[in-house]
Amino acid sequence: MHIHLNASTLFNAPLTANDQAAFGLSVVADVRRHLAYVPYQETSLHSLPNLAAALKVGTILVKDESERSSLGSFKALGGSHAVIRLVLAEASKQLGYGVPPEQLLDPEVAAIAASMTFTCATDGNHGRAVASGARIAGARSEIFVHSGVSASRIAAIEAEGAVVTQTPGNYDDSIAAVNDAALKHGWQVVSDTSWPGYEEVPASVMQGYLVMVDEAIEQAQAAGVAVTHVFLQAGVGGYAAAVAAHLALRLKDAVPYTIVVEPERASCLYDSAIAGHAKRIESSEPTIMAMLECYEPSTIAWRILERRAAAFTTITDSAAIAAMTTLAKPKGGDPQITSGESGGAGLAGLIEASRSAAVFQQLRLDAESVVLVFNTEGATDRALYEKLIAGKDASA
Repeated sequence: MHIHLNASTLFNAPLTANDQAAFGLSVVADVRRHLAYVPYQETSLHSLPNLAAALKVGTILVKDESERSSLGSFKALGGSHAVIRLVLAEASKQLGYGVPPEQLLDPEVAAIAASMTFTCATDGNHGRAVASGARIAGARSEIFVHSGVSASRIAAIEAEGAVVTQTPGNYDDSIAAVNDAALKHGWQVVSDTSWPGYEEVPASVMQGYLVMVDEAIEQAQAAGVAVTHVFLQAGVGGYAAAVAAHLALRLKDAVPYTIVVEPERASCLYDSAIAGHAKRIESSEPTIMAMLECYEPSTIAWRILERRAAAFTTITDSAAIAAMTTLAKPKGGDPQITSGESGGAGLAGLIEASRSAAVFQQLRLDAESVVLVFNTEGATDRALYEKLIAGKDASA
């Protein structure tokens, strides 16, 4: 594990006014209204007392997003939320009044949705959520995947009614292909990463994730525990930033110590923290944590995390697989949790931190710590999951 403590002069500074407005408590009820047509359920917050004892912390809480919906991922909340907002915005423009989410399936709104095409680049989960949102609204979707996305994940996206286009290269290459196609055909890009001049839609994706954070806070409070640490896995950083922002705005002085966890082969936020500014890094050998394989931070995410992340860390592929296996084959009476190769990366960060007394101390962990992690996905590639927890070569 590599660790970089946030030495930024901005650390613990207030979020910008726009980010406070976008990710505060008042937003959650509105997000739920827009997700009313999306079939999802509240997910469990599991306690792992035996693992906590083994790692010498007080409590480990796992918010299990594998239960969220048929998509098996927290992404079900983000992409669909953004699509529904975009359909309603276009309907409002064409119909001449503010169309509320309760009218999404009205005939005149559905006719407008049918003329729209939504597109994005994806490693699997986000694209499936965008396709699902488009299907619910009655719109068309075309999703771009890179050469490393598995056949089972492509099939899952197609099952949502999307056309899937496969491109050579990595995730960043597929983003370039999406932007070219959208410009040519007039499609609406629904990206979960942001860049200068393109923040409104990614912010809408991130807002969908506030539902799971809000649930986790309520569940922890109902259990009578106060979270002291949260380990958040990151790709471009959108999910981690949404969680960190909402925790800061809702819990204020009781905000937990926030640690960002990335694959060491795709550590754009870690490298940005060292550089002191958002930094694009060169692509390298692919990581098993495919959903986190990103090489440039989202501008919104970096703006939030440079203020709210206490530390940036990296983990190896073997650490991610070990965390998956720990959840799949728990010791003692801990619940069994199905976690994809990216889903357990936050827990992997905690497990790796526990292996070093120095890192443990640097992250202010002790026997009283209450640690929250999110299992962001289940076995979205079942064949790969079975191989990994069985200890087999994933390439076989």
